[in-house]
Amino acid sequence: MFKSSKLSGVVSHSLLGFALLACSSSGEGDADTPPAPGAFTPAQPSTEVPGNVASGAPAEPSVAPSGSEVTGEQQLGSGAEITNMGASAGSEASGSANEVASGGAGGSEASNGGAGGSGGTDAASSGTGGEASPGAGGAAPAALTPITIWLAGDSTVANGLTPCPVGWGKLFDPHFNDLVSVVNSAVGGRSVRTWLFNVQTTMDASGECVLARDASGAPTLQPRWQAMLDGMKAGDYLFIQFGINDSSATCDRHVGLEAFKDSYAMMALAAKERGTQPIFVTPVSSIACNGATARGSRGGFVTATQEVGAELDVPVIDLHARSVALFNQHGFCPVAGGDVSAATTGPVGDFFCDDHTHFDTPGAIEISDLVVQALREQNIPLAAYLK
Repeated sequence: MFKSSKLSGVVSHSLLGFALLACSSSGEGDADTPPAPGAFTPAQPSTEVPGNVASGAPAEPSVAPSGSEVTGEQQLGSGAEITNMGASAGSEASGSANEVASGGAGGSEASNGGAGGSGGTDAASSGTGGEASPGAGGAAPAALTPITIWLAGDSTVANGLTPCPVGWGKLFDPHFNDLVSVVNSAVGGRSVRTWLFNVQTTMDASGECVLARDASGAPTLQPRWQAMLDGMKAGDYLFIQFGINDSSATCDRHVGLEAFKDSYAMMALAAKERGTQPIFVTPVSSIACNGATARGSRGGFVTATQEVGAELDVPVIDLHARSVALFNQHGFCPVAGGDVSAATTGPVGDFFCDDHTHFDTPGAIEISDLVVQALREQNIPLAAYLK
């Protein structure tokens, strides 16, 4: 907000003569300082840590997405260790004028930050005021440029099958304007490590599943991650949501909490190196009930996501907490029969596909709405592209 300067003058007449005493004008103004455009506040970590981390929540049933699974995927490692696997080869000016003798008036004040013209000079008595030049307005917001949103996740994010299951990622694109392209590379049944790497079914001495490695000893990458490494650019966004299949007790899907955080860190740093903004999403909850109340179901993977987000200054969308709140809002609990199946009817049957984890289209729409709501509420700059 800008305040106008005022030109004031007081002319004093002598009782004994006709000389004029001209008084100089003075101006005063200040400007509000708006917050920096595009600033956002990362999600506050949730204090909820439901479930038993040691035992792990039930793993998501593996759903083979049509045409998305690649067997015998080619080895694309570059010799780097996992920790660096993702590395890439105006103020307002007022116009004031001094009258000379009985000279002209000062120039008019330019609006929107322009500089006022200089006052006219007059040796006699008929000077004209200076003409104000048009003022330039405040700096306009940077024009939006075309970007890509990259999605990495499991079946709760994936495009899925017809008629279901359907992940929220399939319904994400319609929320954005024409400058946004959404590339959904989420795959059903994947942990963060089976999404990234070729993982074996044996467990090593540390309790993690063994990764296939190339001749140099580097883990071999899945083509979907290599495609992101090759395609991410400045201005893009990378959404990462795992933590469901990772709770499996057996290989190849098992991922410990520290390995889970290391994998997220590697992906985030690779994105940042390319000018892409990573966003972590806590795993969406299944429908689990304590009597008539829905409860969380993803255990330590929720907290792990929040912790690595805080460590790396990456925004975290707590989809886990938001989904539990949505289930309670809809009154889904208790579920008739104790669990969801293909025979479940009513609002729960419409929302979920044929179990307590996967969504039918109506449910996927509502979950995608929660992600969009978080973009706005957390002031994440990507919200500028929303319709």
